Amino acid sequence: MDDRQIRGTPRRGLASATLGFFIGFAGVVLYGPVATEFESAMGLSGLALGLLVAAPQLTGSLLRIPFGAWVDDVGPRRPFLVLLGLSIAGMAGLALLLTVFYPGGLTMELYPLVFLCGALSGCGIAVFSVGTTQTAYWYPKETQGTVLAVYAGLGNSSPGLFTLLLPVALAALGLTTAYLVWFGFLVAGTLAFARYAVDPPYFQLRAAGVDAETSRARAADHGQELFPGGDAFASVREAARIRRTWVLVALFFTSFGGFLALTVWLPSYWTTVHGMDVQSAGALTAVAFTLLAALVRIPGGVMSDRIGGELTAAGSFLLVAVGAGALVVSREYNIALGATVLVAVGMGVANAAVFQLVPKYVPEAVGGASGLVGGLGAFGGFVVPPVLGLFVDTYGSEGYATGFLVFVALAFVAVALSERLYRTQPTTAAEAAPADG
Repeated sequence: MDDRQIRGTPRRGLASATLGFFIGFAGVVLYGPVATEFESAMGLSGLALGLLVAAPQLTGSLLRIPFGAWVDDVGPRRPFLVLLGLSIAGMAGLALLLTVFYPGGLTMELYPLVFLCGALSGCGIAVFSVGTTQTAYWYPKETQGTVLAVYAGLGNSSPGLFTLLLPVALAALGLTTAYLVWFGFLVAGTLAFARYAVDPPYFQLRAAGVDAETSRARAADHGQELFPGGDAFASVREAARIRRTWVLVALFFTSFGGFLALTVWLPSYWTTVHGMDVQSAGALTAVAFTLLAALVRIPGGVMSDRIGGELTAAGSFLLVAVGAGALVVSREYNIALGATVLVAVGMGVANAAVFQLVPKYVPEAVGGASGLVGGLGAFGGFVVPPVLGLFVDTYGSEGYATGFLVFVALAFVAVALSERLYRTQPTTAAEAAPADG
């Protein structure tokens, strides 16, 4: 392969990765903004509803680890397309079910199929780890922070935007047509990604049969500075042996897992506890929580660099505890709105703080630790909503507010873990992992 045949530019790599992430990550809110429609049509219990709105997070969290590792073998383009293709299959199945059975025939007997379609659609959420790697391989080391912030910030906006748009589409088009439009968007976006995306130079050369050493040298001539470091799963195994990795997983479970859980649960809270219509509940969730939590990650990262990730995490989780506690005890709209903003800021800042701590505590296995923290931490988005649903089954509509006790408890545990990290933090990066190995 002649070097002149290497295609693409860093800007094209960033743009295509961001496009793919934006398309796939919207699956976070597949059911949440219109959960009441499925609840009334299928007669769902609180637990069943919680499992359904969390279904996309099951695959979207756990598949981050293997697909992120697969990038180092084949490049990012193929894993991206496989995950987006699975998401298309899930959306096609859901659109077919709604076309044939909704509203009268969409009964509880079809719940396993609706859940399966949600889990398949959630595969697109897992592209986060793939796109992060694609962006990193296209850009030099000194620009990583900026380009990864652009990638994550723009891609993370899709759940908030879809939380706004899906209820509006429901009112204007009906449930079935709204999902058919989403299916068309997903197909069109995936085709655009397939047409536009190219692997970084190293992977193009490897695909053309060039050996690894020569590919590294020739890709470096095209500006690529980062390369696969060998067995990616070995890094995951190494990180898993370090206790502090699991502390960071627990913190991210509360911050990012909690963010995913509330993104899909808050619309039901606003409609049930405060009597809002579906459109208003979706808009409020998007503006006061989902988009806000995504945006404050940037200042959260700056704060973590200045005062330390441990103190930043402890303070932000304390905000979550205070906000969640207020949601438990108060039914006043203004207090609930202010409390939701507190929780959003706390979770958003904590998300940035936790990842600032990964290279500090797991310096010899940063890639593996990032995969475990990002994948298993995001699994909270699947675990927490069914637990919130149990509160609804136990306490009725009051359970939508009482269930925030879950976040009070998780936040206080996270504060304690953050404080312990601060008291036992290593004086040098080299001391971090061996002390816990």
